[in-house]
Amino acid sequence: MKTLTLLALAGLGAQLVDGSLGMAYGVTSTTLLLAVGTNPAAASATVHLAEIGTTLASGAAHWRFGNVDWRVVARIGIPGAAGAFAGATVLAGLSTDVAKPVMALILLLLGLYVLGRFTFLGLPTGNLGKPLRRRFLTPLGVVAGFLDATGGGGWGPVGTPALLAGGRLEPRKVIGSIDTSEFLVAVAASTGFLVGLGSEGIDCTWAVALLAGGLIAAPVAAWLVRHVPPRILGSAVGGLIVLTNVRTLLRGDWLGAGDAARWTVYALLHAVWAAALAYSFREHRRQSAGPVTTPTGASARTTAPRSRTTV
Repeated sequence: MKTLTLLALAGLGAQLVDGSLGMAYGVTSTTLLLAVGTNPAAASATVHLAEIGTTLASGAAHWRFGNVDWRVVARIGIPGAAGAFAGATVLAGLSTDVAKPVMALILLLLGLYVLGRFTFLGLPTGNLGKPLRRRFLTPLGVVAGFLDATGGGGWGPVGTPALLAGGRLEPRKVIGSIDTSEFLVAVAASTGFLVGLGSEGIDCTWAVALLAGGLIAAPVAAWLVRHVPPRILGSAVGGLIVLTNVRTLLRGDWLGAGDAARWTVYALLHAVWAAALAYSFREHRRQSAGPVTTPTGASARTTAPRSRTTV
């Protein structure tokens, strides 16, 4: 019961972040399952099984709040489903010893991307209103779907920053469309795992616990997307993903680092993470403040009084 409660709380927290940022439910949940020793393929399969319900609820909530562009959903979701099915069958064929560090490395790279992208670049809006082309969305969907299935997460970390970087769609619609299209990815990935694994190693009870937490958080997250600064949240989530998966790699057979080396790396990562959060917060406040204006609309400037010398 304690484990199920923790999983439900993790699902709730992950969905709050995912629904308000457009990423991190799969990455966060899969990282948690790997940390407790779950088989990588089974961890990804369990998370995707839970995501069928959470993405459906999240998509409905985002649609209700007007956060969904259905053309984007179709153009990225269908190729994403194809990539997810392929990724699930590939992961199902890997041995556990090979799959675990590979998955941790993929998650680490995605975490670094999220941390750097949101900390230093923020959210561009210069091309707002320009159409998103199919020739861009189709390959993006395939790659993001494949990484999502093989890494246990990646649809949001790849898809959301890529759409935000173009600045063609307002952030709330990017997040809502990515969350809604993820339903297709979750169904395809779950089908691929069932074909490759059957029901072996998939803990349906754990999937239900993750789902329960996610269902509670989905409507709240869809509302929060209008109020939570994505830049700060992106830095927080990216740092958490990096720290957790560095821990997995350092403790694994690939590196097998000693205690002194591990704790040194952890200390450095925490310092970098704290600095990234502080920088994101400062930049968010600076951009939110904007130019100070006078009642007539002109920028206010403070000038020192000029002294005059009389002869």
